[in-house]
Amino acid sequence: MDQIRTALITGAAGTMGSAAARGLASDGIRLVLADLKREPLEELAQELPVETFITVFDVSDEDACREAVREVRDHFGTIDILVNNAGVLSNNKLMSTTSDEWRRVMATNLDSAFFLTQACVPAMKANGWGRIINVSSFAAKCGGITAGTTYSVSKGAMIALTFSVAAETADSGITVNAIAPAYVRTPMVSEQLTAEQRQAVVQKIPVKRYCEPEEFAHVVRFLASPNAGFITGEVVDLNGGLQFD
Repeated sequence: MDQIRTALITGAAGTMGSAAARGLASDGIRLVLADLKREPLEELAQELPVETFITVFDVSDEDACREAVREVRDHFGTIDILVNNAGVLSNNKLMSTTSDEWRRVMATNLDSAFFLTQACVPAMKANGWGRIINVSSFAAKCGGITAGTTYSVSKGAMIALTFSVAAETADSGITVNAIAPAYVRTPMVSEQLTAEQRQAVVQKIPVKRYCEPEEFAHVVRFLASPNAGFITGEVVDLNGGLQFD
């Protein structure tokens, strides 16, 4: 019988995080749902066909990240898959970005992934198996169409973190990959862009539509699967043809 894996998803209450949770649950993976509020996580857990564990903490807090990992290990015994999905958007460009905003976005989007990866890797190495999936963005590659400076830089650093940890853990049975989506149909698009901006963005995307959350989840499922065991240090573009490389 195949071993039951456990996945920790940060930002699980959001559109992309909940889609990833549903996708991984359909593969029979036990889930740890992490976010800042318990109620939406409880609602999500009720619809999932697998055992779930809810943990509420601030991903930008190093101590909170390490305590959450300890909690999960006490409950499930292991974290096999880490999906660093939590993030906040900033549309402010260079001269309108404050130092407080820079630190807040970096702490949520980048520091969290570092803290959780550092906390999870030792046990993954001991088990000889692990999957780390970092959610970057097309903004990391283009400098941001509508996204601001801090957001773009934080997502670029997520790619560098992916490369660094992938190189360090490649011989340990751990794969580390990133996904770089562009304009997934989420509140970040529907609420933080004007109608004019949304229309202009769609015209720039060669496939002429936004990415659906389920399409993002499909990539998470693949990278978390045994079939992706020979892929590490990769950035999977999910951008509808905005950039080829």
